[in-house]
Amino acid sequence: MRNLPIVTRSILWANIIVFLLDMVLRRAGIQLSAVCGLHYFTAQQFHIWQPLTYMFLHADLGHIFCNMFAVLMFAPVLEREWGWKRFLTYYLVCGVGAGLVQEAVWAMMYQPTLSAMAAAQAAYYINPLVTIGASGAVFGILFAFGWLFPNVPLFIMFVPIPIRARVFVIIYAAIELFAGLGSVVGAGDHVAHFAHLGGMLFGWLLLLWWRHVSDNGSSEWRRRWQQFTNRFRKHPRLDSTSDKDYSDYHYQKRV
Repeated sequence: MRNLPIVTRSILWANIIVFLLDMVLRRAGIQLSAVCGLHYFTAQQFHIWQPLTYMFLHADLGHIFCNMFAVLMFAPVLEREWGWKRFLTYYLVCGVGAGLVQEAVWAMMYQPTLSAMAAAQAAYYINPLVTIGASGAVFGILFAFGWLFPNVPLFIMFVPIPIRARVFVIIYAAIELFAGLGSVVGAGDHVAHFAHLGGMLFGWLLLLWWRHVSDNGSSEWRRRWQQFTNRFRKHPRLDSTSDKDYSDYHYQKRV
């Protein structure tokens, strides 16, 4: 843990601590996912913080192990490449974006059924739709790794043939898409496949934005913002007739 970058290490510890806390609370009859898991936005159990907190909850040991193993393998490379601020922004954007995509899919799939349930149970509406897990953010990490290092060979467990990172990401995304479509027609599982794709989608959009900003230098929006804020900056007034030394000022008269 000491050799890992700060954000990667913090993500691992946060998920492990929350998982252990959740296990203890379950024994006491308290479901942490009922408060912090991502519910459908029309449910009474939905809260504004859930699109952020849901990504730190996991269903079981296998669930958290797979997600944190992927973080351990790929996140340090990205954080060292970008720096901790940009990596943290990317991780959170992918995780929150994955939750928003899952909400949109629920709206398209279940809104008529949920409306009927709400009318029948107006006194207390229990929504069975809950999403937990860091998988959306993890899939964003996988996408970024394939984007930045497309030709790096990856070895999949039990497959002795190396696969390029770009090809690995494409195959994985295709599998998630077909699995997600299967869940739409009723032949799927209880995995939020569209949340995984949502993490990739928001990661792709953020990477495109960063590339746009990089290609255009300070970018037009940043330039306009700097022009706006410069109007409110106060500079020390310089008096050419004074012998006062202005060397300590951040703005000096040029000779």
